[in-house]
Amino acid sequence: MAKPTRAQRRARRQQQAEPALAGSGGGAAKPPVRLAPQPPDKPERQPRERGGFTRFLGESVGELKKVEWPGQNQVIQGTVVVIVACIIVGVYLWLNDQLWMEVVQKVLLK
Repeated sequence: MAKPTRAQRRARRQQQAEPALAGSGGGAAKPPVRLAPQPPDKPERQPRERGGFTRFLGESVGELKKVEWPGQNQVIQGTVVVIVACIIVGVYLWLNDQLWMEVVQKVLLK
């Protein structure tokens, strides 16, 4: 539920003859004490619907029909991008490993 606008709150206060908020030019009258609203009663348990799994499958099929599946060119391009990125990251990690292996062997294990 959206929050009411300032104008809607003012109109509601005027209808209920509610005093204005402090500092808004209202009189020095003290606003009445409001009690906390009563907590709602526990809702009655509704009977469980039958066919939960079959309903789930039916809704899943309906959602899959709405999906815009990629074409063959898009799949190939995406696969190539992933493979190239893996190669670049792999080469970077291998080079770092070779560099630090030399540093550790010559400096720390000397």
